[in-house]
Amino acid sequence: MLSEKLRTARLFGGWTQAEAALRLGVSQPYYSQLESGFRPVSGALAETAVRTFQLSPVILPVPALDPRLAALDPGELTGQLAGFGYPGFMHMKKPSKPLNPAVVVAGALLHPDLDTRLVEALPWVLSAFYDLDWEWLSAQCRLGNQQNRLGYLVSLARRLPRREADGALAIALSELERSRLAAEGTLCRESMSVAERTWVRKHRLTEAQHWNLLTTLTVDQLTHAA
Repeated sequence: MLSEKLRTARLFGGWTQAEAALRLGVSQPYYSQLESGFRPVSGALAETAVRTFQLSPVILPVPALDPRLAALDPGELTGQLAGFGYPGFMHMKKPSKPLNPAVVVAGALLHPDLDTRLVEALPWVLSAFYDLDWEWLSAQCRLGNQQNRLGYLVSLARRLPRREADGALAIALSELERSRLAAEGTLCRESMSVAERTWVRKHRLTEAQHWNLLTTLTVDQLTHAA
């Protein structure tokens, strides 16, 4: 629960409730109710907690499921990845408003065409934030028919060296299997020519074929994710 995360972060920082309340910009009695679970933590307070308490962005709110969810702007996506600590974009400007990793992944997968460097970062996000809201992410991807893209990325994430993530990723992959699409697609490369599609179809991994995706992305190419 978020209330427990607040208390753990406060104790780790060696702060009193009054000091923690000051950092969040609320009164001590109000903070006490947040920490005890008597008051819900608003989205704005969650954002502040992520910044000042250095809590995981998975605590940030996710929007209501929406079949018209817009793709995340590539510049914003780059900033969010930098804010998450992705090694490939550590030099980039951090976002002023952090987003939940599940929202970032969903917003990325909606792109018909996306820079390869951004696609390569997504398995790292899924592995690093394996405790994200998988129910929301899977449901949102199904609304946009992007579950195959997500499924393949999860399969790559499972091959990254983060053992503690494997259980959650395995469960997510099993759930995505139930809604796997038969239609062939790409991993955010819809502009691929007919000749390219033919070549990729012959040289893709068995796992990519399983998810009916035309992609040659492999875990060996995730140079910043290891």
